[in-house]
Amino acid sequence: MNQTIFPLTRWRAAVMAVLLFTVGCPAWAAIDGITGPTFNLTAKADYISTGDGNSIYNWGYASNDKGYFPGVMQYPGPTLIVNQGDTVTINLTNTLPVPVSIVFPGQQGVTATCTLAASCQDGLLAKKEVKPGTTAVPTGSVTYTFTATHAGTYQYHSGTQPAVQVEMGLVGALIVRPSGVADPLHQAYAHPDTAFAREHLFVLTEIDPLIHEQLMFNPLAVVDTSDYRPVYWFINGRNAPDTMLEAGVPWLPTQPYNSMPRMHPGEKLLMRMVGGGRDLHPFHTHGNNFWLIARDGRVLESMPGAGPDLAVSDFTLRTVPGETYDAIFEWTGKGLGWDVYGHAAGDPLQPNEYAPDHGKPIPVVLPNLQDMTIGPHYSGSPYLGRFGTLPPGSVVLNENAGYFHMWHSHNEREIVNNDIFPGGMMSMLIIEPANVPIP
Repeated sequence: MNQTIFPLTRWRAAVMAVLLFTVGCPAWAAIDGITGPTFNLTAKADYISTGDGNSIYNWGYASNDKGYFPGVMQYPGPTLIVNQGDTVTINLTNTLPVPVSIVFPGQQGVTATCTLAASCQDGLLAKKEVKPGTTAVPTGSVTYTFTATHAGTYQYHSGTQPAVQVEMGLVGALIVRPSGVADPLHQAYAHPDTAFAREHLFVLTEIDPLIHEQLMFNPLAVVDTSDYRPVYWFINGRNAPDTMLEAGVPWLPTQPYNSMPRMHPGEKLLMRMVGGGRDLHPFHTHGNNFWLIARDGRVLESMPGAGPDLAVSDFTLRTVPGETYDAIFEWTGKGLGWDVYGHAAGDPLQPNEYAPDHGKPIPVVLPNLQDMTIGPHYSGSPYLGRFGTLPPGSVVLNENAGYFHMWHSHNEREIVNNDIFPGGMMSMLIIEPANVPIP
């Protein structure tokens, strides 16, 4: 019986979090992360929680001195945020019983130096690996250095047995903000067509718990990664319903990042997507298409300086392992064919309203209240920012009369938690009325 009650409790907590979010919470406009250009990380072991109440042994990078929970292993690793042109320094120590390293795809001129020669070794992919400490040889550290020459979204991960160590959680995102622009916090690249109002990070990963269980009992085991069968799928280290909880909640210290963006009509939301696992994930955006403007930190342009003139419009992003993407999502109600605000023809326009549909009636006859099934996110009205009559006893989790759009993997098996729906790689986008402040 407890196996049934506990997941339902988790769903209730997430639903209540949605209610709190619609009233307002901090740090929605910018991506959570730690700023550099110097970072002190430690590879550690700990446990993560899943949306169905399970607990999984994991490895990950901890920020020693920054972030929500300094010193705590984090899945995925801390999001590292630097400026274009910075000399980036990452000091890595290791408390795991196996050698560990970091590689930085897309970055050039990476150097690696060891504090103790006996504590390091050369790697196949990484320039240097930190060996596990022993009584005879205390653990040292490796210092990785490079210049962030190009703006964009990147990932970093262990270069030591990546098929195992990335699966175990040694992966994270790196964001390089552009130089030479007026507002680098609201522009992804040098060209003005990459400007945005809000941004959100989506690191997509998956877990085969049998691999984690094997290494929990024997960290030195030789893992057969060819027999790979993930049953948990994550956005920013959480799976639904935990994706919708607030960032930094104290009961998820190893999974501090959330993944439920909010925006106003007409705003441009920059989606920073990272394929952080071993599988391809088709990430689907309900509500509208997005414009893919960059891949692997390079703008999709016909010539240098042209801007994203080769951008692609789509509603599902095939997130390939190891690749990163920048896409811009915008919503105004365009294409619905009716006025989402329920205006009369003579009413004034709302900010960023799709003018050709102004005053157009909804093209269906709404059923009587007694004939409707009401979901908890329905405000009682089909119109944005309006409330209507609801049946007695209804639970209203839409305090601002916003529109909720599910964003999720379009692979059906990836929106479950160990075969139980709903869960997995799933969250919500909330379109808020223009008069509702979103921090």
